[in-house]
Amino acid sequence: MKTDEVLEKVQDSRRVPSENARQASSTSDLGGCTRPPLLSPSPASQPCLTCQASILPLPSPPLPSLRPLLMGRRRDSLAWGAWRARGAWRPWGTLGAWGVCLAAALSILAPYPANASFRLGSPWGWRCVNETCVKEEKDPRTILPDLDTCKLTCARGSVIWPRPTGLVRIGNETVFFLLGALELGKVNTGNPEAEELVRESFNIFNTTLASLSSLADGAHLPKGAFTDQVRRHRVVVEVVLVGGGHQTTLSPHTREAYTLSITTQELTTRPVIFATDFFGARHALETLSQLVVSDEDTGLLKVVKTAAVTDAPAFAYRGLLVDTSRNFVTVAALRRTVDAMAASKLNTLHWHITDSHSFPLALHSLPNMAYYGAYSARQVYTPAQVRDLVQYARVRGVRVLPELDAPAHVGNGWQWAEKEGLGRLAVCVNQEPWQELCVEPPCGQLNLANPAIYDIIGQIYEEMLDIFAPVDIFHYGGDEVNLNCWNSTQEINSWMTANGHGVDEEAYYRQWAVFQEKALQLMQKAAKGRKVEGVLWTSELTKPGRLNLSHNSSQYIIQIWSTQDDPVIGEMLAMGHRLIFSNHDAWYLDCGMGAWVGDGNNWCSPYKGWQTVYDNSPHAIATSLTGSPNTELILGGEAALWTEQADTNTVDAKVWPRAAALAERLWSNPSTSWQEAETRFIHHRQRLVQRGVQAERIQPQWCHQNEELCYL
Repeated sequence: MKTDEVLEKVQDSRRVPSENARQASSTSDLGGCTRPPLLSPSPASQPCLTCQASILPLPSPPLPSLRPLLMGRRRDSLAWGAWRARGAWRPWGTLGAWGVCLAAALSILAPYPANASFRLGSPWGWRCVNETCVKEEKDPRTILPDLDTCKLTCARGSVIWPRPTGLVRIGNETVFFLLGALELGKVNTGNPEAEELVRESFNIFNTTLASLSSLADGAHLPKGAFTDQVRRHRVVVEVVLVGGGHQTTLSPHTREAYTLSITTQELTTRPVIFATDFFGARHALETLSQLVVSDEDTGLLKVVKTAAVTDAPAFAYRGLLVDTSRNFVTVAALRRTVDAMAASKLNTLHWHITDSHSFPLALHSLPNMAYYGAYSARQVYTPAQVRDLVQYARVRGVRVLPELDAPAHVGNGWQWAEKEGLGRLAVCVNQEPWQELCVEPPCGQLNLANPAIYDIIGQIYEEMLDIFAPVDIFHYGGDEVNLNCWNSTQEINSWMTANGHGVDEEAYYRQWAVFQEKALQLMQKAAKGRKVEGVLWTSELTKPGRLNLSHNSSQYIIQIWSTQDDPVIGEMLAMGHRLIFSNHDAWYLDCGMGAWVGDGNNWCSPYKGWQTVYDNSPHAIATSLTGSPNTELILGGEAALWTEQADTNTVDAKVWPRAAALAERLWSNPSTSWQEAETRFIHHRQRLVQRGVQAERIQPQWCHQNEELCYL
């Protein structure tokens, strides 16, 4: 059908309007067009979107597409009314009102431009009332900010996560700037390596801001005074490391402290960072990134005009464990994990890279380990990939802590040695019935009777220290040994008897301790004089009466994975042991799923919500057991994701945003509970998603837009 025929049909329908058209015109009528009330709050704001006419399918029209105007531009200088008032586009031309409807219909039928972008206006703004952002309908006489801007400037602590531990003063005004006007000015570190790390971190900071808006470069702005002012505004960041802050690797003594001040004079905003070390400077850049938002109306970036923040972590060790043996997790997913850790100021990725299930770590010196132990040839981590991930994490303020769990939790990957004449390195591998030999299938433990295990472990340590360099802390694993596996293995039972060790329970515990002492010596040899702190899980060797078989307080850091009321915690503190908390009743992120062996729920159920994670305080636990917070002995804590029921596709949602709740507990050590943090926590979840992390939803979005109204 030709266009003039369509016009004739439109004219006919106009002469004899339908009953529905008459009803529609009684409330909002423009030449027979119905105005959807949700899209059009007032007749002057935008044209009608639907026509009371029978329009047949048509080929693509020659008329210019009106879709950008008809899809609900915001009510500002780009809105329909303003376009009409300026005479920039006049719909009431020769075709009249029905011509507009025709053009609208034709536009809808026309091919949709692939590069088109639209912004639907909103009648809502947010007013700051008693440090709470309250949603209100916009009034032409009052300017109300968008939600992100309100949250940025309303509350005393803004939306910084984790909450700073010192002074926080955030101004209530913001200033527009273009991404291209952001620059790194003076960098004073006194150390070329530290300066290079600072510059790399600034590039990451720049990329983070670019992700806030596709319009951050301002290329879409029309000419005018406002645009000229925005284009001329500069943001110049300065970084100074003070107090001999040359440290470029993390240690238990790294301070990670910083101060951030933001001042604005005329056309320059100047954030100035003073930090004790590179890591403090990086954290300051993270805080600065959280003081920048994207304006909802223009798509431009805005930063607060003034701010002052003094900050340092409460705990030196703030970790997250990711297990990649039970199910493989890609390097890309691990990078996303590091990104979210950096956004939350966690500083240690504990990589439980191997177990009895698989050995996905490819080693140049021992290629058979991954050859026999990987799930497939594609599911391995090459030395180059490990090095890249370590560096990727380092510039984001995260150390990668490798773990080689032994003498239990070994199996697949260790089977090759017998063919090579080295005997059996591991016993009980994949053996049944598993319930008698290990805590979960598949089973496997090192063969204490075979001295070749020490040669192999020594080689693994040497290569791990190389590809994970720089390594300042190493995890030996060391838990869940099944004595029946050893005792039921004839080779080990005969060896114990022949050497006069005995075969009772305590005899096996003594030999386990001997193994651990030899492992420590092999690590010291591999480190070639460099001090590498060692970590062990709580186990039968850390129980009363066995704690000093090999574990004196200067040799190892003990990682707690029992419950918060375990009396062993108090005993270890009394003996001067340094502790990392990962008590499973609060910080195991895999809990609360359906059982993967048998029915019911998994062993550590119920699910640990972010509130439980947030309120779990190592100092409070120590005080309840000993009467003292033991601040000098408690290094920090770590949440753990064991991956029996997680992999690349689910790791983000399993970990985030709950690990961010851990991050504030360990950075800020707040005296308040989760309720005080809820508004900021929900906003931080949005921030993580903005940065590409598929974090789990915590509440309906309505709660994010209506602060403090989702409660019991």
